[in-house]
Amino acid sequence: MRKLIVTTFVSLDGVMQAPGGEPGYAHTGWVGDRFSEELAAYKLEEQLAASVLLLGRRTYESFHGAWPQREGPMAEKINTMRKLVASTTLEASPWHDTEVVATDLLGHLERLKREEDGAPILVVGSRSVAQALLTAGLVDELHLQVFPLVLGSGDRLFPASEDLVPLELISSEATPNGVLLQEYRPRR
Repeated sequence: MRKLIVTTFVSLDGVMQAPGGEPGYAHTGWVGDRFSEELAAYKLEEQLAASVLLLGRRTYESFHGAWPQREGPMAEKINTMRKLVASTTLEASPWHDTEVVATDLLGHLERLKREEDGAPILVVGSRSVAQALLTAGLVDELHLQVFPLVLGSGDRLFPASEDLVPLELISSEATPNGVLLQEYRPRR
């Protein structure tokens, strides 16, 4: 059974909104000068290990607007791997090996997790998708790249809830510039 991994850049106060400069947020681009060679190597290793990339519509639009024009191992992997887009507004995608999932995302992923290919499904950013998967108990691991800053406002990874979500730390590594590479497993 393959793992479903949610990976995202997050501030100390849990904000994941607009890390790369997406418009409409006061602190957009907060990853910018804090992105390091160590973080790039971590993200590449994570991407190369996955066989399916799951994106929400907004993250998909950002990725599709950028990655097809790029070169290198990360671009090659993203552009050629199987991609799923959770969207009720997109009908199709021209991007190589991309399927739009408009209904029953959770059922689709439960079936996909049972496929024989054991390589992970990677959910990058995609806040609403990540939140739905966390709520449904489908997330096997959380990979958080925690940036040493407090944004004070913005969309957060974890939805407001009265439920306790216990996590088990798998690994933790600090990069030289203070970004923490944290990996967790939900305790069920």
